[in-house]
Amino acid sequence: MNFKAAIFDMDGLLLDTEQVCMRIFEQACHAVGAPFLKETYLSIIGCNAQRINQILTEGYAPYIDYQKIHVEWRERYNAVVLHQAIPVRSGVIEMLEWLQEHNIPCAVATSTQKDVAEVKLKLAGLDGYFANITTGCEVTHSKPAPEIYQLAAQRLNISANDCIAFEDSNNGVKAAVAAGMATFQIPDLVEPSQEVIKLGHAILPTMGDVLSHLQTKVA
Repeated sequence: MNFKAAIFDMDGLLLDTEQVCMRIFEQACHAVGAPFLKETYLSIIGCNAQRINQILTEGYAPYIDYQKIHVEWRERYNAVVLHQAIPVRSGVIEMLEWLQEHNIPCAVATSTQKDVAEVKLKLAGLDGYFANITTGCEVTHSKPAPEIYQLAAQRLNISANDCIAFEDSNNGVKAAVAAGMATFQIPDLVEPSQEVIKLGHAILPTMGDVLSHLQTKVA
């Protein structure tokens, strides 16, 4: 485990956001008289705004103009996440503290737009742990493309091959592995697909389990 930096996804990995976001999306669907297409929704996890819009526009085309849902969803979502701290997932603080003690720089690579990501991390009290935040609006190709992880590593002035990555989603894992990073997956709403399992990365149930694993390797 000779890594020089650690790069984290945010929603569903650092913050327990995915359950909140899905619940608000379902409420938005009902508010405009549209069905809640759970499988379609789950397929967007880990994607940037452009890709999310594409998937949901196509998925909802037989039922409603997706933009009607989008407006309702965004209004309800912002009312929560821009004003309330999202709970930090178990083991995250301990992991960040351990990396800090070992002088390992950390960064965030999230598909969330930059201004929203910054607010979420600040409200949760996590902003001070990260050297930079790289977001989906800063890259051309969304996860599962590796671009966002490559940019995050570049901003740390560290080769992607010398970084470890932490992800919850299948799209995110594909991106991190494609960037050449040793990758740990802590699943949230979506279980690892067979395609993703074949990538051979580590899959563990909690961040605490990942920390124990790393401590054993480093000791």
